[in-house]
Amino acid sequence: MSDVSSALGVRLYPDLVEAGGLASALAETAARHQLDVGRVTAPEQGRSRFTCAELTSEPGTVCVGLGSQARYFMIDVRVAGQVQARGDATDLAQVAQVVAAWRGGATLGDLAARFPFMEACRPAPVAQAS
Repeated sequence: MSDVSSALGVRLYPDLVEAGGLASALAETAARHQLDVGRVTAPEQGRSRFTCAELTSEPGTVCVGLGSQARYFMIDVRVAGQVQARGDATDLAQVAQVVAAWRGGATLGDLAARFPFMEACRPAPVAQAS
């Protein structure tokens, strides 16, 4: 069994195994649907090089991971390192649509309105100095 097969699980993600991992599958899906997601990167070592994808743009970073017990894609939209929106999608094309909308200038509210599986997160409270 190859590294990518054992990292992803052929049963849940056969298409990602065939593509060589989440990052390359996401880039291929975006290209097939003519969506601008920018450069898709993944960690260089370890299991996460097959199971994680990151897309950095002016407004912030979108991080994508995989469900381990069922097929779904976990999406975190981060601004200045803080998760500002998150959601779970079952279709990789939906993930690419979220990223393209974010890169295209959609606000966090726009993402939540356009993609029912996304929700804006409340910012963490800032500690007050006493």
